Amino acid sequence: MDPTFLLFIAIAFGAMWLMTSRTRKQQKQAVDFRANLAVGQDVMTGSGMLGTVVAIDGDEITLESTPGNRSRWLRAAIAKLVEAPVTASAEEDVTVVDEDPEPTTSGPSLVKGTPAASYDVPDDLSTLPPARGDDTPDQK
Repeated sequence: MDPTFLLFIAIAFGAMWLMTSRTRKQQKQAVDFRANLAVGQDVMTGSGMLGTVVAIDGDEITLESTPGNRSRWLRAAIAKLVEAPVTASAEEDVTVVDEDPEPTTSGPSLVKGTPAASYDVPDDLSTLPPARGDDTPDQK
């Protein structure tokens, strides 16, 4: 046998092992996560349902999505742990200050500082140019 051929075979097996080792590691982490589920954790199922674990009975997990609304799931259907949303405390509340101290006139304005009464909006389409008779597209 040619040593070059053996080298290619060794490289091919090495590449296959490297590609599958990452997948095996992810699968092991998922199995460890599911094995360590505990009551009170917020989780998401593979289908995207969010809930809190309220009971564990072997491979059956009971989730509560809203108070009083429980559903049973297989342990393998639990996809990931969901972090509780961070809520801002009262001390961190930010007040927005309007940086435009000049007074504006009544009514909405399209341009800052321009009174709304300066816009003339027609009630009909009579001020539009007439339609062209040709069907050619506009040229620039």
